[in-house]
Amino acid sequence: MKTPKRIEPLIEDGLVDEVLRPLMSGKEAAVYVVRCGKEIRCAKVYKEANKRSFRQAAEYQEGRKVRNSRQARAMAKGSKYGRKEAEEAWQNAEVAALFRLANAGVRVPKPFDFLEGVLLMELVADEYGDAAPRLNDVVLEPEQAREYHAFLISQIVLMLCTGLVHGDLSEFNVLLGPEGPVIIDLPQAVDAAGNNHAFSMLERDVGNMAAYFGRFAPELKRTRYAKEMWALYEAGTLHPDSVLTGEFAEAQEQADVGSVMREIEAARFDEERRRAARAEDERPPGKSDEPPPPPWMQ
Repeated sequence: MKTPKRIEPLIEDGLVDEVLRPLMSGKEAAVYVVRCGKEIRCAKVYKEANKRSFRQAAEYQEGRKVRNSRQARAMAKGSKYGRKEAEEAWQNAEVAALFRLANAGVRVPKPFDFLEGVLLMELVADEYGDAAPRLNDVVLEPEQAREYHAFLISQIVLMLCTGLVHGDLSEFNVLLGPEGPVIIDLPQAVDAAGNNHAFSMLERDVGNMAAYFGRFAPELKRTRYAKEMWALYEAGTLHPDSVLTGEFAEAQEQADVGSVMREIEAARFDEERRRAARAEDERPPGKSDEPPPPPWMQ
């Protein structure tokens, strides 16, 4: 097939020998199957910002580091240079996340190189060598659903232990390879400690997994892993081998109605005393609160 223009620099640099076929086109990138020497890999070509349906929402950008203050100011102003820097930062985020997670043992495609907006990485294939299907394209037995769900919860825990939250995890962003699920698409990954939206994104990721696998094993819809793992994370006790139950009891303290009523009565009494004191201070000298005597007594 004709080589996409964006992949030409990789061919010129000897990183890619041949583009074999398009694999898929998503909301943020187009992916091609390429040959690199004797190995078959994939090249993820990021779409330009104005051609993407997935926007760089501010909630994803929060907490991300930039190279210097000049870059930060330009990105904030939205200048041409700033937009270019923001676009590069968005793409670099996935590259950095992939290397970070792969090194931590999270099952993600192995990254090889990144050049001119093209990410060269492992092709996740099925047992026949074809591109692995997405979870959304498979039908599971209940026991398989439980097994894969448990595995992905452990992967989410491992990601959180490295300080990252996927931020857009669903059955569309998980491939099913011969060894099990593989997590993909990470440009929107957020810093768990530096982003105020991290927990809500984690809860959404975990909820998406429960909803999908709950189609095949309904009891999974009732699990509450997100709050359980986040509580451990905030306490500094979350580890890759932490044993989770899927249950989480909200902190609840039964209200002491008697004490509340006594507080209200005390506050009312204090207010009446203050009003009486103010009235006493405002009374003209010599004037009494007692009503004047009736005329027949004067």
